[in-house]
Amino acid sequence: MPIIHITMLEGREDEIIEQCMRDVARTVQKSLDIPLESIRIVVEEVPKNRFAVGDKLKSEV
Repeated sequence: MPIIHITMLEGREDEIIEQCMRDVARTVQKSLDIPLESIRIVVEEVPKNRFAVGDKLKSEV
């Protein structure tokens, strides 16, 4: 049973995230030739003040 973790910055619409999850599930299903029902996807949204590139917080950009 594949478990896919997606981490992204917060701020996207629910519909966009849900479509991404569907697309990822279908891609994994096709690539691995497994049932969709065996695939698990977890999306974690990170606040922009909790993500940095070097010493620059995404909330500062």
